[in-house]
Amino acid sequence: MDIKNMTEQIINGRRLTKNDDLSFLLNTELDVLTECADKLRKHFSGGTANLCSIINGRSGRCSEDCKFCAQSAHHCTGIEEYAFLDKHQIVTECNHNEKQGVHRFAIVTAGRRLNGDEFEKALDTYRTLSCENHVGLCASFGLLEEEKFSDLRRAGVTRYHANIETSKVNFKNICTTHTFEDKLECIRRAKAAGLEICSGGIIGMGESWQDRIDMALTLSELGVSSIPINALIPIKGTPLENNERITESDILRTVAIFRFIVPEADIRLAAGRNLMTNCGERAFLSGANSAITGDMLTTSGNRIREDIAMLNRIGYSTGRDINA
Repeated sequence: MDIKNMTEQIINGRRLTKNDDLSFLLNTELDVLTECADKLRKHFSGGTANLCSIINGRSGRCSEDCKFCAQSAHHCTGIEEYAFLDKHQIVTECNHNEKQGVHRFAIVTAGRRLNGDEFEKALDTYRTLSCENHVGLCASFGLLEEEKFSDLRRAGVTRYHANIETSKVNFKNICTTHTFEDKLECIRRAKAAGLEICSGGIIGMGESWQDRIDMALTLSELGVSSIPINALIPIKGTPLENNERITESDILRTVAIFRFIVPEADIRLAAGRNLMTNCGERAFLSGANSAITGDMLTTSGNRIREDIAMLNRIGYSTGRDINA
């Protein structure tokens, strides 16, 4: 297949599906694939980078058994555990991150779903954030009921985050306490309430290349706005603690694949950027145009100003002069 011709076809409206021969995504030389993916990125996303920061609003004691997660009660990782954070602490963090130059801010909580008083505290916090701040607001509170998505939207949330993690076929090897369809239904409910969707997954969990392609195809079918790509950081005490760390070349190929399959979405580098040279600089020239910055949930992240400086250096506009 002529990959440059395929790139032009995608620019002109073609979209890849499960009925296409997608072997070119795996067989094309990496430098050629990433160059074409970057052309798609420039066409669909321009030269503007989008930065999101997150705060771990409630940590640990999660009932779900996701094999990668330090916060699962099924694993012994020694993670810090706490209930939903005080509103002042969250608002202060959002204010700081906005001043540093992020475009979106998310509260993320461990657990199957956020309920009761803690959900009400979240709504109250979002109402304050939406009045005092000028960043896009995101939420990640698990498998919520439909009415709660409407509550979030009324409180100022514009985007809901729910990773599908991997392919439908591989999901059962990663989690048994909820299903892939549970994830899809959650996303559909959030969309029905008028929220944009941020959904991606984790690579390096032992999945095949076909699993990664299938995950991208599912996200394309769902029409998600943002796709975070996490590279597994094996955490001691989890079932995946002995997994070999994924290579930078595999991360770059994955990023390019997602750009080809979901060309209009923000392809967002998330956990694992420290596995790459200069915190993923080359990935931003291989199809990625967004990132989660600051600190990740339970692993070390990258400071916001360093990310902005790097993105500006390679030609992106972030809306922030790092020297100001």
